[in-house]
Amino acid sequence: MTRARFTTSAGTRALHRSWYGPHYGKTLSQKGAAGREEIQVTNPANGEHICSVAAANSSDVQQTVEAAQAAFDSGDWAKSSPVARSLVLSRLARLLESNIPKLAQIESLQTGRALREMNAQLGRLPEWLDYYAALLRTNSAFVAPTQGKLLNYVQRVPLGVVAQITPFNHPLLIAVKKIAPALAAGNSVIVKPSELAPITVLEFAEIAAEAGVPSGVFSVLSGYGASTGKELVSNPLIRKVDITAGTSTGRDLGSIVGSNLAAYTAELGGKAPIVVFNDADLLSAVNGVAFASFVASGQTCVSGARIIVQDQIYDEFLHLFLQKVDSITQRMGNPLNPESTMGSVISTRHLERIEGMLSRQNGTVLAGGTRLSGLSPLDGFDFSKGSFLPPTVIIDVEVNDEIWQEEVFGPVVVVKRFTDEQEGIALANASKYGLGAGIWTSDLSRAHRVSAEIEAGLVWINTHHRNDPSSPWGGMKESGIGRENGLEAYNAYSQSKSTIVNVASAEENRRNDDWFAEVGSARRYG
Repeated sequence: MTRARFTTSAGTRALHRSWYGPHYGKTLSQKGAAGREEIQVTNPANGEHICSVAAANSSDVQQTVEAAQAAFDSGDWAKSSPVARSLVLSRLARLLESNIPKLAQIESLQTGRALREMNAQLGRLPEWLDYYAALLRTNSAFVAPTQGKLLNYVQRVPLGVVAQITPFNHPLLIAVKKIAPALAAGNSVIVKPSELAPITVLEFAEIAAEAGVPSGVFSVLSGYGASTGKELVSNPLIRKVDITAGTSTGRDLGSIVGSNLAAYTAELGGKAPIVVFNDADLLSAVNGVAFASFVASGQTCVSGARIIVQDQIYDEFLHLFLQKVDSITQRMGNPLNPESTMGSVISTRHLERIEGMLSRQNGTVLAGGTRLSGLSPLDGFDFSKGSFLPPTVIIDVEVNDEIWQEEVFGPVVVVKRFTDEQEGIALANASKYGLGAGIWTSDLSRAHRVSAEIEAGLVWINTHHRNDPSSPWGGMKESGIGRENGLEAYNAYSQSKSTIVNVASAEENRRNDDWFAEVGSARRYG
């Protein structure tokens, strides 16, 4: 099969490849792709065509699910020893590690995100595979205490065929976070990546096959969410669905999953508050808030979108924060330039959605607010060819305004002043979302006290967006259900199985366990 080719043109590197999906063990040939709709993957930074990906049709979905079920039933992976699966995951981690430079460049091309971000982010992905490889070697079954002469040992067994729907903003990161525990637990895994950024997940499938993941155990179905994704999660053979998406999509798919009595994990929307107290180290807070708000061009579910600053430092914080915003803006350029600070948003359509929200807001825009269209002062890159919005800062916003309540999913923040601790907590919780939150303070007691009161599944203190394979990740309220990462994710991709063994002698059984004996004392029940 043709591997990705990179060529150099006009000082930049471009990807030339045609994918003929779906991927289940092997990519379909060009002949096999005939009659399928083709998805055109475009670089949002310059509008250039990257590649074509064949969208899976109904037959592809059904065949892939059936192949995954057959692979599960064969037991080649599902019933292999934990040590055997651990070895494959470790090999996969090393192969992934060696492919990071290429994958980071592809990720930058298909998302428009800055290459420096993608190199840093993807460089950590082998950790997830290593973590679950280690977990397989250290996580043990247990013996439950029972009454009588019974031995009850409890094991974790896989669920079966599981489906994962992944988004465009962190295409490979979010996929690997889901794939690693699912494979470790012994499931057959089918991933439907975003049609906007499917390439690195398809590449990862090739790497997984090279590492020794059996055919049918890990498959990728490219396609649109409303068709391919919905059909996949509707299949009755799917025993778990794990998605990262918007809240409305989460509700829609959740109703389908529930009707099939399958398990469900959903990381949904967010509108993360960052509460900055008077005693915070000011420069650290400014730098931390800028990272929280503008990394990935604000396209993260935990993006610091609501900046809540205490009154005594509000003016100085805002002054320094605007300086930082200007610095970021001045150093935006070609996302493939390692010196570029921030890339584009994912598409023109997405940019237009953001602009619509900005046109309806009633606050005061202090920075940004309109798309970039000139040449970059950093490297002369032509912003007008892409979907670029500079960091945008808005003040004088009410808590019931759309721009405060709804997820923008772009580099747009609102800043609001508060007076005392309780007001800061109330403003932080004035949202239907509850995924991530940040607190900046030098007061250790306050940090723990406020964290306990904030309604979010993740709270960072004097930092933001820290993530680790061992650390549970998920939200409260309308930000979703279930958790990624850690032992929780492994358990969510497996189920307990009790084996209860009567270890009494035959003589004891004859004497004590004849429930319907004609004579004798009362017998034990259960």
